[in-house]
Formats: sequence, C-alpha cells, structure tokens
Amino acid sequence: MRDEEAVRRYVERLALVLNQLGIQRMAARVFAALVVTEDSRLTAAELSENLQVSPAAVSGAVRYLEQLGLVEREREPGSRRDHFRVLDDMWYASMRKRDRFVEMWRDAAEEGIDAVGADSAAGRRLADMRDFLSFIIKELPLLFERWEKERASR
Repeated sequence: MRDEEAVRRYVERLALVLNQLGIQRMAARVFAALVVTEDSRLTAAELSENLQVSPAAVSGAVRYLEQLGLVEREREPGSRRDHFRVLDDMWYASMRKRDRFVEMWRDAAEEGIDAVGADSAAGRRLADMRDFLSFIIKELPLLFERWEKERASR
C-alpha cells in the first residue's frame, strides 16, 4: 500500500535534487509530482492542489518542462482540461531532442574559433569544445541504438 506522506516527502527530495542539477525549482516539483503518479498524468488543477501552489506557478513550470521535452500536454476528446504527463521513455526522448542543440553548440564553437583565431588560447579551448561535441554527435546514435536493444531485451 502506498504511503502518501512518504510520497509527498519523496516528491520534495527529488525536486531538490533536480533543482541542484539546474532545473527550476517549481518545474522540478511538478516533474517529481508527475513521476510518482500511477498513470503519469495530472491536470494543472491537480498539480496545483497536490503541490499547494498557484495555477500560474504550475503553468510556468509546465511550459518550461515542455521545452525540455520532459512533459507532454494532452487533451481528452470532449474535455476542456489539459493533462500533463511524463513519457515512460522521457529520458530517451529528451536526449533525442537534444541532438540538434548539441549540433548548434558545436557550430557556435566552430564560429568562435574563426573569431578569436585558432592559434590563441581561446581558439584552442573552442576547438576542444568543438571536437568534444563532434564526438558526442557521432557517438549518441550508437548509444541510442544500444539502449533500444537493452530495453527490448528486458
């Protein structure tokens, strides 16, 4: 049987960890609340009530989480309420969406090398950044493929 008080404490602990990792505090709390639900989905009103925060705070947090690819908005046919949910494969899906960001970061590093000069200390740092990001771009698809195989074998 589920201990709701223990669940509430866990939501706050998980939110604190996520906040320490750089996720906005309210977004971390919303994400944690969604993760611990059985069907991984709640309305804004349910989130507001569960977390004892304003609907506006939930709205901002959900927008942020949607941008990160960690939360998805759904609406049931005939309903006027949005439901927010965490995807079962959220980490995988989120990382897949990050591919383009890594490419943009790499391209920006490349541009910076031209601006500061390849032979300068800054140019060498940017080249190291570019090379690392190029490596990640090359390796990520292989990592995703390995994960898909690992997940399928469970």
